[in-house]
Amino acid sequence: MMSDQIKLQQLAAIMDVLQLAEKLKFELRHSWLSNGRQESVAEHTWRMSLMAILIEPLLDQKVDLARLLKMIIIHDLVEAEAGDVSVLDQIRNPEIRKIKQQNGEQAILKIRQMLATSNGQEIYDLFYEFEEKKTFEAKVANAIDKLEVQLQHNHADISTWEEVEYDLSFVMGKHVQFDKTFVLLKDLIGQQASQKLEEAGLNVSEIRERAISTFR
Repeated sequence: MMSDQIKLQQLAAIMDVLQLAEKLKFELRHSWLSNGRQESVAEHTWRMSLMAILIEPLLDQKVDLARLLKMIIIHDLVEAEAGDVSVLDQIRNPEIRKIKQQNGEQAILKIRQMLATSNGQEIYDLFYEFEEKKTFEAKVANAIDKLEVQLQHNHADISTWEEVEYDLSFVMGKHVQFDKTFVLLKDLIGQQASQKLEEAGLNVSEIRERAISTFR
């Protein structure tokens, strides 16, 4: 049985990680909410977790829900240390993507070290499982990540969208082809985005063609 002294040391380390993770409550993402406020990383992660719980019974293949939820909750933890970097900035400047990756690698190493006497290695492994997108759970987590982002855009005022985000509404397919449930959900979210663009007076057919041509 683990001694109280060892357990106290592990709990102290957990408190340090929780203090670091608190930053995710005020680390803002590019996305906006329906009330006009910017979204935090923690809010994005929370709704991803809810989506996983709600969608899990509909998936074509049985998923390890506990593992999936761990992966979802951990995947953006590095942003408490490295900060959030918008996908749009990464599209505009590929060098930013490299810097984001390097900063993420350094951050997850730090978190693994902080939890070296408990489950630091498990968290490290789950982070990279998500990044590599090879297991079914990782593919599900990635699909939820991408779809939640578009869903949040759909909820926000169209004035908060950048023009490239019009295009990104139509290129979610590559993230969901592994499971019919996600294909159907992608279609529903895409239809919602199309309606929003149409209501704003934009040419949806033209945007779709441009998106498919640009983001093959």
